[in-house]
Amino acid sequence: MANVIPPPATVNDDNPLQRVRFRLWQIGLSAATVGITVWCFTLGAIPGILAAIVAKHVLVAVFAAGLGINAPQKKRTED
Repeated sequence: MANVIPPPATVNDDNPLQRVRFRLWQIGLSAATVGITVWCFTLGAIPGILAAIVAKHVLVAVFAAGLGINAPQKKRTED
């Protein structure tokens, strides 16, 4: 019979300044992407649509980086 227990809780013991710097990087890159996309819409419909398509991919990549999908796995120590 399978055990029905939750996975062990992990404590994020990273440097708080590093987390703040990463969040500011995410916000800055997202704001720049949206700003450039809006500016491309002032050039016309076709450049705006192409910029929106590219911006979607950039914003999803920034979001995925924030989730830590590609983050290296830390070794768990058993007690």
